[in-house]
Amino acid sequence: MLILKNHVRWAGLAFLATMLVVWCTRPAQAAEAVDPFDQVKRLGRGVNILGYDPLWDNFEKGRFQERHFKLIRDGGFQTVRVNLHALQRLNAANGYKLEDAWLKTLDWVVKNALANNLMVILDLHNYTDIAKDPLGYKPRFLAYWKQIAAHFQDAPDAVLFEMLNEPNGKLTPQLWNEFLSEALAIIRATNPTRTVVVGPPFWNSIDHLDDLVLPAEDRNLIVTVHYYKPMEFTHQGASWSKETVHLAGVTWGSAGEKKRVEDDFARVEKWSLAHRRPILLGEFGAYEKGPMESRARYTAHVARTAESLGWAWTYWQFDPDFIVYDIDKDHWVEPIWKALIP
Repeated sequence: MLILKNHVRWAGLAFLATMLVVWCTRPAQAAEAVDPFDQVKRLGRGVNILGYDPLWDNFEKGRFQERHFKLIRDGGFQTVRVNLHALQRLNAANGYKLEDAWLKTLDWVVKNALANNLMVILDLHNYTDIAKDPLGYKPRFLAYWKQIAAHFQDAPDAVLFEMLNEPNGKLTPQLWNEFLSEALAIIRATNPTRTVVVGPPFWNSIDHLDDLVLPAEDRNLIVTVHYYKPMEFTHQGASWSKETVHLAGVTWGSAGEKKRVEDDFARVEKWSLAHRRPILLGEFGAYEKGPMESRARYTAHVARTAESLGWAWTYWQFDPDFIVYDIDKDHWVEPIWKALIP
């Protein structure tokens, strides 16, 4: 009987040991996905940062400083959309590898944003390059996302990936849908539950949502649109816009103009409900050369209309133009800031 009891005891211990080995060596389980509509609530009010800052080439020359993360959070924002110009740094000779120094800077950005309780959208902003030569840039595009996805695969769900800012030009709707499908598959290999932001062709236009083809089974997606209508007002005097560079003194704020925004956004919301996709208003704003009173009125109305529909938004931008914060003078541009954060 004693021998039998010992046999049973040792058999039981052996079974437990076997199960412990199985438990410890089985593949790690994927993190549970966060509902994208809940992610939009967490994103809330945000601002675009760092697109044209010299810190990407020389960290010591950066205009944006560590203290600005806390300033943004204390200023009432919940999210930073980080505009990343990375594809020009990749080439076939080095296997399309991202530079260690560039990744170190990016890690600094993400670490400090998270430390200040800010959500982070990593937005690939090489839209002009890809628009001119989609097929030529495609290897870099896919290589970039393979590296970024692997690099941040263990990051918290407060870090989101935005596949490409404003697809346009030769990156036709058909090509864009092919690009995003391939890139999404690459991202999902290492980030099966990561929230990914993707927008329609023609500059993330609200008028081209129906051209966007998304995988029905992938629900960890947020759809982004940009809004600068009417361009005659929002881009008056802008040197890069030949259609509006000569304009000045254009005002905004009539009842009809406000209703235009509401009607435009209502169409987007109708699409959102039909497709069960949450919305991020990734860019909006009015350029500095417009009348300030009208700019503030426009900014407030666009932001409040988006909020009334449950969208998140990220204003364009912190620095260096359309600014909500004057880095050189070290203060908020009060009319714009108060329009965004009343």
